[in-house]
Order: sequence, then structure tokens, then C-alpha cells
Amino acid sequence: MLCVSNLSCSRGDRRLFSGVSFSLQPGQWLHLEGDNGVGKTSLLRLICGLSELDEGQITWQGQPVHQCADEFRADLAYLGHQLALKDDLTPLENLRVDAAVSGVHLSAPQAMAALAQLGLRGREHLPVRVLSQGQKRRTALARLQLSRAKLWVLDEPFVALDATAQNALAMVINEHLSRQGLVLLTSHQAVKLGGQGLTYRLTA
Repeated sequence: MLCVSNLSCSRGDRRLFSGVSFSLQPGQWLHLEGDNGVGKTSLLRLICGLSELDEGQITWQGQPVHQCADEFRADLAYLGHQLALKDDLTPLENLRVDAAVSGVHLSAPQAMAALAQLGLRGREHLPVRVLSQGQKRRTALARLQLSRAKLWVLDEPFVALDATAQNALAMVINEHLSRQGLVLLTSHQAVKLGGQGLTYRLTA
């Protein structure tokens, strides 16, 4: 369903990577590995359409993504280093605003349950600005439980999470895979997920 063919990326005069090719099918997840600075985040941003390609092609359901841009964006959930949370809103309000922007009705009980699963019970009504970094990341990750997107692209989703939260996130990802979702992620932690796992090591 997602096919990446011969991608390359440069920053100024420096070539980060070239010749990157892989494919991902429903129910599969791919762990993108590589040393710091090799361009893992840059590759994820290319796939999500947040940066322009130097070379290569990305297709979604057999079509180049530039030809099905609206459909691809609707099928994509991206979580990068910037969590895109509003600090003055609570975790509950952030989730409901995000759902409204996506055209999805989200009830307060649904949002509360999603936050509780990621270990935020009792913090649903606190301003995001007073939360720890790990709690902020859990708030952002709670969006995934409510997402209808088929493809999840996650840049270091397990960072700043304790063991309990990591296990909870793994359960959320596994549920997505069981529904024939696709997951592309980077992680410095060992990744243990269900479904069919693939590995791609990015090198300069």
C-alpha cells in the first residue's frame, strides 16, 4: 500500500542518503534504524510530504502521492518531535479540538478513556504547560487511539515514556496493526510489536 522507491535527500551540499526503497503492506510495521544524523527524521518528513523530494517516488495505494494528495493526507497520522499541543488547553481539550479539526465528533468520555489508557488519569483537566515532557508526549500519543488514519508515521514515539507507558503505547499500535493498519517508526529503544515487523537500516 505504501511504496518508497529510490529516495534521496540532501541538506545543502551534503547528501544525507540515497537509493532508499521499501514497501509496507496492511498489518505490517517497519522500524527505521540508523545512526544519529543519518537522516531518519528527514526521510519521515519526505514520506509525509513535509519536505520536497530530490529524487525518487512515493506511492500510496498504487498512485504517486502527488496525484492523490488529499486521500493520502486523510489516511496519514504523523507524530514528530514537535507535539503540536496547545499549552493553554488541557489534554482533554487538546484531543477534542484536534478531533473537531479533523471533522470527527469526540465525546468527553471517549477522550477521557484514551488519556487514561496512556496513564493520564487525573491529569485530564490540567493545562498542558504544567505537565512533564513525558506526560505531554502521552497526550499527543493519545490521539492515535482516536485516529482513523491507515498509515501511522511515528518519530521516536517511545522516547520520554516509562515502561508502563511504553507497554500501553505498544498495545495501541498492536490494535492498529490488527485492524490492518500500517506503521512506520523510528526508535532508539528495542521495538517489540505484534504483526509482521520489518527493519530498514538507513545509511549515508
